[in-house]
Amino acid sequence: MGDLAGLVGADVDALPRTGRVRSVNVGALRSPNPAKPHTPGTGIYKTPVDVAVWVQTPRPKNSGPGQSGLVGDVICDIRHHGGPDQAVYAYAREDLDWWGRLLGRELPDGMFGENLTTEGLNLTNAVIGECWRVGAELVLQARVPRIPCATFAARMAEPRWIKRFTEVGVTGVYLRVVTPGDVRAGDGIEVLSRPAHGVSIATYFRAITTQRDRLAELLPAREFLVDDTLEDLARIGH
Repeated sequence: MGDLAGLVGADVDALPRTGRVRSVNVGALRSPNPAKPHTPGTGIYKTPVDVAVWVQTPRPKNSGPGQSGLVGDVICDIRHHGGPDQAVYAYAREDLDWWGRLLGRELPDGMFGENLTTEGLNLTNAVIGECWRVGAELVLQARVPRIPCATFAARMAEPRWIKRFTEVGVTGVYLRVVTPGDVRAGDGIEVLSRPAHGVSIATYFRAITTQRDRLAELLPAREFLVDDTLEDLARIGH
């Protein structure tokens, strides 16, 4: 795993502070199983677009039809996806390439359902709450890791996909919109700030999935944690 861009445990001080948007990916409503057209639709099938896309704060979860932060992008499962803390999902091209070598097949931009396929940044070790300027105006904030679901597994059509993705722990990152703006392929990404607490998206993922005994490690990042995590911390007395 030595060439994996999202290698877990990287030195935060050594993380790159600039990168770029390789592609902007938007999804349309689609059946996850064409043989069963009446199954619930999904927006995970995302493809690159060659125009600027407006990014804004979406509606809260469960407040109406699902909404992504990207205008025109489809979110179907509004219980688990979309909303302000999952407005934009980013995944690194370098990590897609690593998975592609492991799986023995090419993974195109957007294959993981990511809105932004990035280059040059270590997303898994992004610090919770760090802010990026993307292009001229858009500012995004790193919030939560991606938790693999059955729709993702169906999209990948790989044995034990949820378990494999979880074991590797290179999740990409969901981002909150701080300042709305356009995004297009080729836009630069600049890390404007990294909170001093240093708690990474990788630690967040482990603490809320396979290593629940590590929840207390998230406390220094409390101001940036989502409600579900704060409730978990309250249950263990923090």
